[in-house]
Amino acid sequence: MLKLDFKKNNGLIPVIAQDYGTGEVLMLAYMNEQAFEETMRSKKATYYSRSRKSLWVKGETSGHVQHVKEIRVDCDLDTILLKVEQIGNAACHKGYKSCFFSKVEENDLKITESIIFDPDEVYK
Repeated sequence: MLKLDFKKNNGLIPVIAQDYGTGEVLMLAYMNEQAFEETMRSKKATYYSRSRKSLWVKGETSGHVQHVKEIRVDCDLDTILLKVEQIGNAACHKGYKSCFFSKVEENDLKITESIIFDPDEVYK
């Protein structure tokens, strides 16, 4: 039986969400044991919000749901890789496909992606 190590980081495990088709890294979030169990049950990415201190199903508000296609776990059983089908083409709450929409250039950040949706409209 799978037994992930939720003890190392105060009950949380980092989770990388990756586009199942393209391999693009979409976001990094955290799961507690309950979020992992809900993800396994529903096949929808369910995370633990550290700021709200509660579970959240990705896309619950925006409609940009992540359907889990594959789950991988690292060798220490303390990091998860979710391969997901990203519905709505945006994983980032700031309106971009990926949360990694900018890169460091000359000690500054440069946005390298196009915005897909207006977060002020989606998260009223």
